[in-house]
Amino acid sequence: MTGEDTQDSSDGGAQDGADDPDVETDGGAVGPGDGRDDAGFAPAEPTAGEDFEPVQVFPDEETMDLRPGADDCYKCSTCDVNCPVAEVDDDFPGPKFQGPEQWRLKQNEEDYDVDESITSCSNCMRCDDACPSGVPLSQMHNEARGEFVREEMSLLSPKYWRNRILANYRVSAQVASVVPRLANAAMNFGPARWVMEKTLGVTSEREFPEFAEQTFREWWTARGGAAASRQNAREARQRRGDPVDADRRVAYFHGCYANYNTPEVAKALVRVYEHFGYELVVPEQRCSGTPMFANGMLSDARRDAEVNVSSLADLVDRGYDAVCSCTSCSMAIRQEYPELFDFEGTGEVAGSTFEALEYLRINEDLRGELADASVDGFDDLAYHAPCHARNQGLSRQAVELFRELDGVAVEDVGDSCSGISGTYGWKAEKYDVSMEIGEEMFEHMEDAPGETGLTECPTCSMQMEHGTGYEIRHPLEVIEEALVDDRVGV
Repeated sequence: MTGEDTQDSSDGGAQDGADDPDVETDGGAVGPGDGRDDAGFAPAEPTAGEDFEPVQVFPDEETMDLRPGADDCYKCSTCDVNCPVAEVDDDFPGPKFQGPEQWRLKQNEEDYDVDESITSCSNCMRCDDACPSGVPLSQMHNEARGEFVREEMSLLSPKYWRNRILANYRVSAQVASVVPRLANAAMNFGPARWVMEKTLGVTSEREFPEFAEQTFREWWTARGGAAASRQNAREARQRRGDPVDADRRVAYFHGCYANYNTPEVAKALVRVYEHFGYELVVPEQRCSGTPMFANGMLSDARRDAEVNVSSLADLVDRGYDAVCSCTSCSMAIRQEYPELFDFEGTGEVAGSTFEALEYLRINEDLRGELADASVDGFDDLAYHAPCHARNQGLSRQAVELFRELDGVAVEDVGDSCSGISGTYGWKAEKYDVSMEIGEEMFEHMEDAPGETGLTECPTCSMQMEHGTGYEIRHPLEVIEEALVDDRVGV
């Protein structure tokens, strides 16, 4: 399979179809009626085959050069101390070497090859948050991984193809979702898992997440799309005593996992936002790129990011904000896109993108409403803040929000990394390291009251369930249960 083959296979899926807010016609629905009559989305064509080219991040330099950032590193080693991989793997040289030191070697030594240990970085990005000097560590890591894959990794090796398949989860999920029951049975068939571990190096220790029988986008379309959301939001504004014509419009970037595996999370976001009177649109979108960054597949990431930026920039220009239910997706759009890509509108989209709870906390009295509400049917919750939530300053929001919610108690299980880091913990050679990193979180969860976990990250959710056997929920599901009485389009 070539890069073009991969692209072709991803272009034909219905899930990529645009959900146009202005020309919505499903079920006879009408447009927004606010005078906007333009044609809607016009996302750029994917750039399959074009190589990734790093952006210039230091304006005083004429060529791509991260040395000014590398020179800000005074080797305090705070990044190494906060690296969850270095904590359990004595052979891993840590983010200080992977970033500034390796960058200096790369610049000063002719024919310097990126060290293979860069593939042991899990891209948790805790080093960015820890660095007191603002060194762009994860950006250096992403570019080093990309160079390693381009120049040193054999395109014929099983590891390359394993990583590429894992990084392009959206493509395989799109195929599997056509026959979800068959895919669920096949992917967790013991001999098939054994073969995948022996041939590709995908660990057989984990069970594959189930594919939903109806994707979120299928549900969204059947429900009436943007026109139905607009109607629901208007009715909600009327009930709340808010102006019916209030300008409350958001674009939902659901990501791959909420579409194919946990549509209940995406549905909860839709209902909660409509409860507060927001009209939603679900634009054309592809993978946020997080698993591609982590595997050095930067040309693949560039291809999908261009579509995402184009779709979202079109909406941002019209006054929409973008919200994500996955903290890794919001992290990618807000930080990694501007660091790695220079598409038109990248900065504007990054500046208008928010994590879903964060957005409601900024714009609504979410905590006040939850303090007057109650929930039934939830066990006490053991909350884990994903690394990518911490990097956005969102590590305590779920605990603070649910502190006064009647009917459930929430306990923070500490600041340890879950260890799975997206595709990292799915690799056979990384599985033991992944579980060792997660051990502290597992112990804290088991010490906490209740046997239900809570987190915003889908892969942290996998690790929490795998390590404890607990059921894992998303904070949006708790808010939906507390605040939404009339669940339209269930």
